[in-house]
Amino acid sequence: MAKRKRVLRWQRDPEGMRLRILEAAKQEFSAHGIGGARVDRIAEKAGANKRMLYYHVGNKEDLYLAVLEGAYEKIRGEERELDLEHLDPPQAIERLIDFTWNYFIRNPEFLALLNTENLAKAKNIKRSTKVKSMHSPFVEMIRDVVQRGVASGDFRVAVDPVQLYISIAALGFFYLSNSATLSTIFGRDLLARDARDERLQHMVALVLAALTGKVMPAFAGGALKEKPPKSRSPAHHTA
Repeated sequence: MAKRKRVLRWQRDPEGMRLRILEAAKQEFSAHGIGGARVDRIAEKAGANKRMLYYHVGNKEDLYLAVLEGAYEKIRGEERELDLEHLDPPQAIERLIDFTWNYFIRNPEFLALLNTENLAKAKNIKRSTKVKSMHSPFVEMIRDVVQRGVASGDFRVAVDPVQLYISIAALGFFYLSNSATLSTIFGRDLLARDARDERLQHMVALVLAALTGKVMPAFAGGALKEKPPKSRSPAHHTA
């Protein structure tokens, strides 16, 4: 009887079942990688069975790819809501760094999936017909911020938006993915709240120093709450 009710729920809400399968799969793949993940565990967590799983998503590799695509869709979707185009360029970059950092903290399974896929040399994501198209608008959004910053005098050079985003992501990704070893080596808890706040402030200062030519202390302590001056005098560059 329970099995019959479960099948009926699946038939009434096929999209809900698909979403439950993908969520269960995301947790399984992020915890065990594609090699260690088990379809039986995914089906059980989703309240499904193998037949439902294969019907909704396909085989294990197809399921893994669907999870990867969903992970990228989620972060790119939230980035589109940052409203960067309506912020002054330095504030836009600060918001992007803040979002990226806190997204990584809130979604550790995303970092785990990226680690797994990089160990596989991007074998699975190369099959995707969606991921590249997701990233084009995002790159253009960053390009627009950079170009506006150069035009307004806030930024000194129109850096490659892809390189800029990779640098921002790398500053957070390496810190978080290696926090256990780094905390042990340097004798401090790098995941403590104060340490995370300090890291965010450091990342903002570092990136904006590179873009503006101003030294890092000019941006410390939340100095970007107000738009930095556009003066090109040497005094401002050495303050």
